[in-house]
Amino acid sequence: MNNVQTTKAAQVGASRSAAPTWRLVFARELADLWVGGKAFNLILIYSILLGVMVYVYSFNTELSLIPPKEAVYEMLKNAMAFSMFVGLIIGADAVSGERERNTLESLLLTPANRRQIMIGKFLAGISSWPAAFLIVIPFLNVLSQGDEVLLPAILWGAITGTLLVLAYTALGMLVSFWSGSNKVSYFTSLGIFVLLLVPAELPGKSAGAAGQFLQWVNPMGAVNHFLSKTLVNYRPVSEFSTWLVSSIVFAMLTIGLLFFYAGPALRLEAGRGGKFWARVSRALGLLTVAGLLGFSLAASPVSAFQRSLQQAEGLTISIDKTYDVGKTGDKVEFNTVVTNNGSEASPSLIVAMNVINLDAKGDVVDPEDWSPQRTQYVESLKPGDSAGQAWIINTILEGDYMVYIVLIPEPDGQEATSHPIASSGIHLTVAPFTRLNPGGVLPYVIGVPIALVVLMYFVYRRRNQQVDAGGSR
Repeated sequence: MNNVQTTKAAQVGASRSAAPTWRLVFARELADLWVGGKAFNLILIYSILLGVMVYVYSFNTELSLIPPKEAVYEMLKNAMAFSMFVGLIIGADAVSGERERNTLESLLLTPANRRQIMIGKFLAGISSWPAAFLIVIPFLNVLSQGDEVLLPAILWGAITGTLLVLAYTALGMLVSFWSGSNKVSYFTSLGIFVLLLVPAELPGKSAGAAGQFLQWVNPMGAVNHFLSKTLVNYRPVSEFSTWLVSSIVFAMLTIGLLFFYAGPALRLEAGRGGKFWARVSRALGLLTVAGLLGFSLAASPVSAFQRSLQQAEGLTISIDKTYDVGKTGDKVEFNTVVTNNGSEASPSLIVAMNVINLDAKGDVVDPEDWSPQRTQYVESLKPGDSAGQAWIINTILEGDYMVYIVLIPEPDGQEATSHPIASSGIHLTVAPFTRLNPGGVLPYVIGVPIALVVLMYFVYRRRNQQVDAGGSR
């Protein structure tokens, strides 16, 4: 018995002298995730979901007309969201799972540095992200249809996706460190994920100062906004680079807490102040939900729209859209509201729409060809009254356009004039009509999952051979 213990101690000592602790933990966790099957199963589900999305885009007549930039953005956004979810789930099992499986005690009994144990687990936890990102690239290539958006999407998807996956994996490990059971860890991690995902997907989320701030502090929502503006709307990166601040700070904060707070305090029991922390986290969760609902209501387009009108003086015209992307032959709809914020009744009003080509070398736009009704008339408005107008644009030519509305008070007479008031513009991007071929996407839809299944077969077969060889000795 003493000889066996001496031999094991010698083996551990030899292993520790051969490699740092984090590397040994990383290798063990990596084998558990990939050879054990958890990571492979999640990635297989992920590839099937991506394939279904691409096939629906190509098979559905309406969805197949979505511009390539918009389709690539949506696919990249969903791929990143699923990858963050996978990292969060793997992280949520990192500590509490080992406690429940009674494998953490043997690890803590070794003289290994506990911070390095966390580092090894963390590196293994993020290992699914490179595989997930490589899998989504062929799907992005199909959806881009040769559009120049592909390379920027790969570049910024890799950068922003890495930031978010690092942050969410570290967050999952922190939750696992503080949780007394694996069930609590999974439930809490899923709640946090949904809490951050829902506001990022709400329509009208960028309206008003409150909505802008809510979107900016949410790492997932901020990254989505950044990608939307830079990939879909041709905006320069420098203009929206500040939207990456929250994801950078979030990643630094979670990783810092994981390595410098949770790492040295790693033990068999749940993290420090377990019961107190549970009460505080529940209270914070309820307050966060209430705050998000309040902010969402306060930041809705209608309320923000009305506040901006109430603060103006005289006649104002507001528009409910800032940008749109479409293909030639699409129909773009938007609304405007004219309001009299003055103290006297307004004259009769003329509301006229105009479309301008932003490319100096492009074709001149004839607004009459683009809209069935480009001029509308409004009777005199009493102080505080408003009148709404609905507009339709038929996208005739591909290119980059600015759509704006001009409000013209009717002059008092033949020798009188008035001062037109312009609305903010709608940045309209029109791409040439293209349609995905369902047959062309099938090799990707079917091939990627099959390739993963074949790879899983060989990995499991190799693992079983090693187990059998070890058992025969």
